[in-house]
Amino acid sequence: MQLFNTLSAEERAELIEQSGKQRLTLSFYAYAHIQDPQQFRDDLFKAWNQLEVLGRIYVAKEGINAQLSLPADNFYEFKDFIETYPFMKGIRLNVAVEQDDLSFLKLTIKVRSKIVADGLNDDTFDVTNKGVHLKANEFNSMLSDPNTIVVDMRNHYESEIGHFVGAIKPDVDTFRESLPIIENQLAEHKDDKNLLMYCTGGIRCEKASAFFKHKGFKNVYQLEGGIIEYTRQVKAEGIESKFIGKNFVFDHRLGERITDDIVSQCHQCGKPCDNHTNCANEACHLLFIQCDECKAASENCCSEACQEVIHMPEEEQKALRRGIMNGNMIFKKGKSEKLTYKKTGDAVTSTPLAKAKTVKKVRKVLVGKGDHYFTKASIAQFTIENHELNTGDKIMIVGPSTGEQELVLNKMFVNGKEGNTAVKGDRITFEVPFRIRLSDKLFKVTE
Repeated sequence: MQLFNTLSAEERAELIEQSGKQRLTLSFYAYAHIQDPQQFRDDLFKAWNQLEVLGRIYVAKEGINAQLSLPADNFYEFKDFIETYPFMKGIRLNVAVEQDDLSFLKLTIKVRSKIVADGLNDDTFDVTNKGVHLKANEFNSMLSDPNTIVVDMRNHYESEIGHFVGAIKPDVDTFRESLPIIENQLAEHKDDKNLLMYCTGGIRCEKASAFFKHKGFKNVYQLEGGIIEYTRQVKAEGIESKFIGKNFVFDHRLGERITDDIVSQCHQCGKPCDNHTNCANEACHLLFIQCDECKAASENCCSEACQEVIHMPEEEQKALRRGIMNGNMIFKKGKSEKLTYKKTGDAVTSTPLAKAKTVKKVRKVLVGKGDHYFTKASIAQFTIENHELNTGDKIMIVGPSTGEQELVLNKMFVNGKEGNTAVKGDRITFEVPFRIRLSDKLFKVTE
């Protein structure tokens, strides 16, 4: 059986939209002793591929770390399957704060030496001897204790857009870098302070809490389920959120809004902004914060040099990416001299710079494709390929040249006659105030 993806991201995105299924984005982890990670990986792929699971999953002898999405209809079947493994019985599944059907576009399950790279080579270190887990209200209470030191166990590009007020935010690119830095910084407080840690979903804190206990820290605590579970409890129980801004997530969304506070700046112009993007130059692919105005002016690039590159012929662009040394320069996480307004470590502010505007999310279902090109605006012709369309429905026509045009279908002709309902196989025409192309697709807006 084939145990890898064959569809491109674009093909997978189209299938997701055509299916009309609502998907759930979630994450979980478990430290355990897995004897044969490769066999475990293959078994997961076979089962999850059948359940239409997409995501990024790492397995190792020390456990599993998973971020994924799946059709909501398959959730309980998925849960039943993972609980056939004793170490995942009753496991907490962190459901994303903000849902996006396109958060993941392929299923990738990789075998690694560790599920969280820590740089440690110490056989006496027991990762299961972890710190005390705290729920949201307990975490908030301990934050107000003057004997508490709170540490953000994430990387600089994560803490820059959102964090707990008063947290130590190490200026690091990776988790493994943070462990010795924090140990040295807090060496004088092994006995007299509460060491309180948090991360995205709990997996890094789980290992970090065990590490600091191993190093002699007496009072070690961690936020149960990380920022994701904290936010769920805050909303469910009406608790004040001590976390401000956005929570960085490792999928297509690159962030979930927790509060409407914007605490970071566009790295190019300094305007309040907390939207991460990757440089459009694939030979750079720098992760950085970019506002809409700079995105448009810079064509989604981090610099004028990269902007010049994206206009080169594709073969010339590929040549720039060849070679190990070039490859090592790709995928840097937001540290570059090109970024004038980049902030890290102590320079990261906890003072809101602006409030985020509420953006209503549009959910759409693909229903048809354009089947005729009209040289003049006013007429649109589509063939219905999925679902049903009725007069009064809100629709969206999307295409490379057309962009995204939203309107209400007040009147239409079905197979040449005026009608109120169109189903699969029908050809419809209706008036539009713009020109459509053969590449345009017709969506029904459901929310």
